[in-house]
Amino acid sequence: MSRLRTSLVFTLCLLALSVLAEEPALSVNTFRRDALLRRFDADKDGTLNDRERTALRATFGGVDVPLLPQRSDDYTSVRLPKHVDAAEFAQFDNSTEQNVLTNEGAALGRLLFYDTQLSRNYTVSCATCHEQRLGFSDPKPLSVGFEGGRTGRNSMGLANLRYTNLKGAQPGFFWDERAATLEAQVLMPIQDRVEMGMELKELEAKLQKLPYYPPFFAAAFGSPEVTSDRLAKAVAQFLRSMVALNAKFDHAADAADGNYSAAFEKFTDQENLGKSLFIDGIGGVAEMGCAHCHIPPTFGMPKAFNNGLDLKSKDPGLGSLGRPTNDPFTPSNDGKFKAPSLRNIALTAPFMHDGRFKTLEEVVEHYSRGVHPHENLGLAFGEQKGERATIGFQLTGEQKAALVAFLKTLTDESLISDPKFSDPFVRLKRRR
Repeated sequence: MSRLRTSLVFTLCLLALSVLAEEPALSVNTFRRDALLRRFDADKDGTLNDRERTALRATFGGVDVPLLPQRSDDYTSVRLPKHVDAAEFAQFDNSTEQNVLTNEGAALGRLLFYDTQLSRNYTVSCATCHEQRLGFSDPKPLSVGFEGGRTGRNSMGLANLRYTNLKGAQPGFFWDERAATLEAQVLMPIQDRVEMGMELKELEAKLQKLPYYPPFFAAAFGSPEVTSDRLAKAVAQFLRSMVALNAKFDHAADAADGNYSAAFEKFTDQENLGKSLFIDGIGGVAEMGCAHCHIPPTFGMPKAFNNGLDLKSKDPGLGSLGRPTNDPFTPSNDGKFKAPSLRNIALTAPFMHDGRFKTLEEVVEHYSRGVHPHENLGLAFGEQKGERATIGFQLTGEQKAALVAFLKTLTDESLISDPKFSDPFVRLKRRR
């Protein structure tokens, strides 16, 4: 080691010791912006360069640490547009009395969501497969796990996970609904052998030793103990705070006093045609509309459906769980999937559970002419010409373009740009 390098390491160690001496007890406030800049922003320029970040990391044991805003973020307020009835919308909420959304809990959940410490080799976090700028989805058809393996299905966008109880149903989470609650869903990727590869007891001990988690767990739950139950509750709170109801669709629906069937003045003619096809159906038949399965205003699904991706299911989806059929008109659950909310759908390509469609245009083309007449098909198109013939809504080019234009009105820019949902960690280099 060169003398210069030895001197630099010695200097950083001294700085770390001096900072620790100034801060005998860690708290959430230790990680506020002003507190960290006061200690580590040596050149007083309001940011931390690599040298200053290195000193910060050395202080806390050589790990990435969070840098939080001076004032706590608000995760509990949900600003509903005028076209959404608050009492009706509250019935969609899957929150429980055992895990009430709090600012402290969601703030802890944000740290856990972005922390690569949750994976076995420190390379993958929840955010690795759910990028904010992409509507918290993954641009790859199948995500890459902590050792380079591929996941079995495409990573979903995460908007409106709080409001999933539609039409009186309480569907599960994931494409196949295998997790009954959001809290249960949180723990599954962490333990998955491909995704993050951790044992929960091992993870609890690992996080307990990190300098920033005990104070954040204490703030959220009253004591500093790290448990997997608390971890699941905190991340679930953070996910429930990701509400997307601030899109062009919402502004136009407000101006129309919530009448979704009326022509929106703030829409183009093409967007209005797409809206009519989506909500009112082909020829005005609601059962022939996309909203029959993707229900406004969340544009989520009440249960898993088979949409004719294949004549014979390559992936059984809900059928793999061995449950009785969820529809009396279908013999089984094979090939049924519950898609995420279509909010921000224009950002979350590729599409379907296996990421087979690269564009929205390909998705619409599937429903127009590419639907396979699977025995569990949840769509009715009349007589079939042959067992292997594909079917669909037989949309015109104008109608297909209009549907794509409408889907783009569901993009909520505020969700993908809000700092309170961004990576809070001070890092020396970008995550992979």
